[in-house]
Amino acid sequence: MISARCLSAFAAVFCLACGGSTLADSEAGPTGVWLTPGGNSHVEIAPCGDKLCGRIVWLKQPNNKKGQPLRDARNEEESLRSRPILGLPLLTGFPQKPTDGVWDDGRIYSPKTGKTFSSEMEMKGRDTLKVSGCKWIRCRSQIWKRVK
Repeated sequence: MISARCLSAFAAVFCLACGGSTLADSEAGPTGVWLTPGGNSHVEIAPCGDKLCGRIVWLKQPNNKKGQPLRDARNEEESLRSRPILGLPLLTGFPQKPTDGVWDDGRIYSPKTGKTFSSEMEMKGRDTLKVSGCKWIRCRSQIWKRVK
């Protein structure tokens, strides 16, 4: 027969094991380097002031057909169209601490469209980040994987 002391110890270990992975996942947070869908870029998320920001730190194809660095040619703001895609700020204004597991009130820029969208991020595991961008009521999400 199992003693009450053994049963209590087992319950305590079981509770720690169940809750531990969730705690570890949220503690990992979104800081780090992430592989975007399609494997074409890496985005580094790091503190910038009192917020979190993300910038492109690697491109599978960083140059155009002429061998020149890709530029932010579709940016709605004409004065920004000559800046290189590598190093481009992609995520801005995210709080450093999540609210109910979500980093919200941020912005995400799409170099493909030249547009900026309201955005939120949510950890879906230690190495999986859901990034969403919304314009009006239309939202799109992507799953980013942590680079090892």
